[in-house]
Amino acid sequence: MKGVILAGGTGSRLFPLTKITNKHLLPVYDKPMICYPIETLTTAGIEEIMLVTGGKNSGDFLRLLANGKRFGAHLSYTYQEGEGGIADALILAERFAGDGPVCVILGDNIIEGSIRGAVDAFREQEVGARILLKEVHDAERFGVAELAGDRIVGIEEKPKAPKSNYAVTGIYMFDSSVFSKIRTLVPSNRGELEITDVNNAFIREGTMQFSFLDGWWTDAGTFESLLRAANLVADKAQKAAAAAPGMGAGS
Repeated sequence: MKGVILAGGTGSRLFPLTKITNKHLLPVYDKPMICYPIETLTTAGIEEIMLVTGGKNSGDFLRLLANGKRFGAHLSYTYQEGEGGIADALILAERFAGDGPVCVILGDNIIEGSIRGAVDAFREQEVGARILLKEVHDAERFGVAELAGDRIVGIEEKPKAPKSNYAVTGIYMFDSSVFSKIRTLVPSNRGELEITDVNNAFIREGTMQFSFLDGWWTDAGTFESLLRAANLVADKAQKAAAAAPGMGAGS
């Protein structure tokens, strides 16, 4: 399985921080935001990764990340012109993916735990798609999954009356049919090709599965969530340091 990180967009909600840099290069605690999704993929055993970026500062990713060797990854790059949506960005990775499956993660998604279990489950699944869900208190802000037992029967984008509290996180796994599905989409009212429409296409054909994401999850696309992400990462690092041998209360 190959990995795709979507790190385009203008980051307008973080202006003026993003006036001179890409949102995904902003710091989250002690390293740039883009490092976290790379580590999410590599710790799940995914080492061939394509980064989809855009805007005026795309060259800075190459300066920062180079070929990905220090992450234990091999990085490739492609460029999205304009803002056509998540699905529009994903289709740029079609040649990179070939006939194999892909694990897609949004570049501002930061998680506490690992997606290794979900990735392994998708490898056994072989066909279709798998998404990661997280129970939240403000589901109306997200794409929301409607569940019927162990099945997803639909996903609704930012519903006023959510049918569950399970948000669709920005982590998706697809077989190679995802690209033909994207080509059938029409732009939404926002003028974008929506990833929710892609997911619903897999649901309609009965090949969508899901896993629940352990630990905390946040994006970092607003001032509030960027601060929250930094605090969560800092807390995790401090707990890990305190639990390390020789680092007890008396150290």
